[in-house]
Amino acid sequence: MERYKVAGGGLTVIALAAGDQLEVIDPEGLQACELQVWDAQGREALAALGLRSSPGAVAIATMLQRDSASVRPVRTGLQRRGIDLAALPSACQLWPADGLAGQRQRCTATDDVLVVVAAPGPSGSVHAQDAPTPLALHVHRHATRILQAVPLPAPLGEVVDEFTIAPGTARSYTVSPGQYIQVIDVAGRQCSDFVAFNRRALERGIEQELDPTVTRTLSGRAYPGPGLHSRFFDRQMQPVLEVVQDTVGRHDTFGLACAARYYESMGYFGHANCSDNLSAALAAYGVQARPGWPAINFFYNTGVDAHDQLTMDEPWSRPGDHVLLRALDEMVCANTSCPDDIDPANGWMPTDIHIRIYAAQERFSMAIAHRATPDAEPVLTRESGFHPATSALTRQFTEYRGWWTPSRYDGHGAIEEYHACRERVAVMDLSALRKFEVIGPDAEALMQHCLTRDIKKLAVGQVVYSAMCYPHGGMLDDGTLLRLGPDNFRWICGEDYAGIWLREQAQKLGMKVWIKSASDHIHNIAVQGPRSRELLSQMVSSPGTQPTLDKLGWFRFLVGRLDDHNGCPIMVSRTGYTGELGYEVWCHPSDAPRVWARIWELGAPLGLTPLGLEALDTLRIEAGLVFAGYEFCDQTDPFEAGIGFCVPLKSKTDDFIGRDALIERAAHPQRKLVGLVLDGNETAAHGDGVYIGHAQVGVITSATRSPLTGQNIALCRISVTSAAPGTRVEVGKLDGHQKRLPASVGPAIFYDPDKSRVRA
Repeated sequence: MERYKVAGGGLTVIALAAGDQLEVIDPEGLQACELQVWDAQGREALAALGLRSSPGAVAIATMLQRDSASVRPVRTGLQRRGIDLAALPSACQLWPADGLAGQRQRCTATDDVLVVVAAPGPSGSVHAQDAPTPLALHVHRHATRILQAVPLPAPLGEVVDEFTIAPGTARSYTVSPGQYIQVIDVAGRQCSDFVAFNRRALERGIEQELDPTVTRTLSGRAYPGPGLHSRFFDRQMQPVLEVVQDTVGRHDTFGLACAARYYESMGYFGHANCSDNLSAALAAYGVQARPGWPAINFFYNTGVDAHDQLTMDEPWSRPGDHVLLRALDEMVCANTSCPDDIDPANGWMPTDIHIRIYAAQERFSMAIAHRATPDAEPVLTRESGFHPATSALTRQFTEYRGWWTPSRYDGHGAIEEYHACRERVAVMDLSALRKFEVIGPDAEALMQHCLTRDIKKLAVGQVVYSAMCYPHGGMLDDGTLLRLGPDNFRWICGEDYAGIWLREQAQKLGMKVWIKSASDHIHNIAVQGPRSRELLSQMVSSPGTQPTLDKLGWFRFLVGRLDDHNGCPIMVSRTGYTGELGYEVWCHPSDAPRVWARIWELGAPLGLTPLGLEALDTLRIEAGLVFAGYEFCDQTDPFEAGIGFCVPLKSKTDDFIGRDALIERAAHPQRKLVGLVLDGNETAAHGDGVYIGHAQVGVITSATRSPLTGQNIALCRISVTSAAPGTRVEVGKLDGHQKRLPASVGPAIFYDPDKSRVRA
């Protein structure tokens, strides 16, 4: 089976052979689906899938007329197949936008056909809950057909050259500056060793090669990835290649390419190996043979365990996964398809590697792939609607949960950004937050069952912060819930899986409720600081049914427009993550540039400063605000995470997921979140142990140097027996025992503990 995705509001093309089955699934519900089918001669062929045209089904024809980056390659591909886009036949509406989550239909092809599947819908509004959502496609290839090679993914751009490397072989090739190299794992779980040399140096008899050790040293990482630390270096410390895209994220730069000696030590004499294959492939360029090659081992899954042992297991790569590199010089390169079939290195079954070379004129987005679940299609790193504005102010971006987010701004820096937020006003792109629309008659009942807060007490126009727990009491996520109407909610969180999990709970309970993904249709910025109200009151217009900006209460939101009743739709919530008076402004991505420009224009006289992740981390640690993966995980309950206030076990009488476990954990607490103030000028770090004598009693969850007090502070999850204020502890560095930093236990909120500023 092959899996594909149709993005909400997008198109996907699938080629089917006779006997293949296409299964179309609406995972989230309320999403219309339209199909168009052509035969090999470019004629309409809906009947080949047992379908008929639907009167008024014109979504595909309309979408194909758009001049957008997502539609352009689809249109070009159809034209290459001889399809006349100016005279498209009627399409089939598989279902309208009123179905339940999980509805599906399977069609069997009676002939070879080309299918376009669309997930049509409006672009969506920040005020509405009607954004188009993805469809899933499962292609079941005909079981009686002879097993063929896994199909290659479509090219990313103009291909200059391409070739397949069979298992147990290697191939060398040359690239020019600016050209791109795509290393494709065709069937998945297959390693490819890669080496590269400066071509001009080789012509002078000098082997100036890519060096894994130099690369690790200069990048400060085990493996370069797209973003700030994206380059491979040679022995002369010169950058030679740049990582542009990586859909796997797990490779090796420590071990040698497999060599004859490895197989001989295992009793396999004469076994094909990558080192000998590389030597043979490079001989034509005068490169000396080596018994073992220090290579970049793409897709090879290695690690170092707690006992300093180098470990190895099956690769993470799936069929069609790739790494895309850009050459920075004239290079001679070589790739292998590893022949290792005696251990898990290639999933026990070596398969093909495919190489594509793209023209230097191509422009590919820098991206890492994320999967919400192991079997989900990869989603490449995205840019928010505010990215054109933020990227004009900085080159320092961090890949945060699938989105490029500024880490700090050129000409400012984290300390200046911090003080701007504490003293004036700052603005930050927080579009990486996940948004889910929860709608339907059972919406309140579902959220009451899945969140720790008492949702029945939440009024329309109100926001509440809550934890979301598993049955054992560990946290799945935290977030804020906005009540847009009696049966309408918006869940804002950090975890893509939260939407899937909510749908699973609704299905178990037989509830009539839809959970629709809206992260691509609602982007947001935080406007934080003492002058944030002064700034936003100049640009937010709200109707008489909504509060004005200056009257908006803490944890409330308003629905309004930018500047006046003719402006673009926006929502403003009095929420934030800094411990200061602050707001978040929500809009459609297409409106983001004008929202940013207006904030920037009005904020300039007030000392507005852009805010990056580094400064935000210091702000939220001072305010004692928790962060997923640091203060909590699925083994941490809300009490241990320091947010026990959002679990009202006494006042919320309704049952909710994890309630029984949380009652037990609350009655017998083992750990507590506290603050630590370190004595000296050395900082702690996430994961450092906290000790009393020889015994470890806690762990540092987050740490920073407070610009306000000049002290090194930390949040620490510690044994309740050592949590009393004033308790003296030591933060362990090195192995935890050879170096200690003295510290004192105190409250987990270092700044404005009574929340007077944020409530102002």
